Amino acid sequence: MAVRAVQSGVMRIAEALRVRDLADLTGLPDTHVDLFVGPGHPRLAAVKAAIDSLSVGTSTEPPRVPHLEARLRAAWKARHQAPNHREVIGALLPGLIRDAQVLARHADSTADRRAAQALLAQTYSLAQFFLSYQPDAALLWRVAERGMIAAQGSDDPHAIGVAAWLPGQAHRDSGRRHFDAADAINEQALGYLRPLLPDADDDVLAIAGALEFELGYTAARRRDTGTAWRHWDKANDVAKRLPADYYHPVTSFSRAVMGAHAVTTAVELHQGGEAVRQAARADELTIPSRPRQARHRIEEARGYQLDGQPDVAIATLEEAYKAALETIRYNGYARALIREEVESKQASRRRRAAELAVQVGVLTA
Repeated sequence: MAVRAVQSGVMRIAEALRVRDLADLTGLPDTHVDLFVGPGHPRLAAVKAAIDSLSVGTSTEPPRVPHLEARLRAAWKARHQAPNHREVIGALLPGLIRDAQVLARHADSTADRRAAQALLAQTYSLAQFFLSYQPDAALLWRVAERGMIAAQGSDDPHAIGVAAWLPGQAHRDSGRRHFDAADAINEQALGYLRPLLPDADDDVLAIAGALEFELGYTAARRRDTGTAWRHWDKANDVAKRLPADYYHPVTSFSRAVMGAHAVTTAVELHQGGEAVRQAARADELTIPSRPRQARHRIEEARGYQLDGQPDVAIATLEEAYKAALETIRYNGYARALIREEVESKQASRRRRAAELAVQVGVLTA
């Protein structure tokens, strides 16, 4: 119990100061510990082996481009529909990675090489969703770099935008010292895309909108209120140009997600009351992705906690668990909030938090 109380205290301090790394709290570089890393998934080793494999000299027949495109579309769809989305895509990734690498290596014409590189970049993007918040940061960064190289080789604006969006998030989530790097990669990608936007298709518009929001997200982490909401407004203007039913398969950017983004912005600015108000608006639209729904519920729970409504926060985390158990299981903020309420002096809240803690894996039964 005493150990859990200390852990809960550290997590509350980390949340209040917006830091992820224990070294940022102590000032001691030797105490590098990511406070928000989740557990290692059982399929992590197989995915890592596929990424690390060179497959040089393999006799594997390369797939046809339309076949690999269809498999990737199915993989993204499966991810959005599954509560255990890491398990689902973790099972698919080794084969997808192998085949995308083989296709890229065997492409003959310039057009075929570009198409293959775009598919390889997309495969690495899917891998980054599996690898995020798992205890192998070096592997995540290696995949992010490979994805950017493949995207640049494709000359595909959408692929390049997605390949920038993912490491931009990774930089920001690495801690305050990396915020400038997050901004730099997002701004560079937007600088590349902006001249294309007047005639862009929906996917390019969506990735530009997603990058715009990411600049606001990082500004909110800095507690720069004006900049954060200004970028949210710009992203919302882009969302309004998209069809009402459009949903970007990688970034979730859409009209539907802008309410969730508003909740996140308010939470990161520590505006508890505003986060609760935005949550009421956001729930008017349904996010068509179980992992993204769960992430939104977690952000709402953080808002309720900031607003002094811990019982509502726990109830909202229960909804997140129902939407996608593997989202809450790997989300450091959710785990921290649960740990805090396990120590609550209010018996019914403590019991609900303990039950959720067992389900999520924060505590053992």
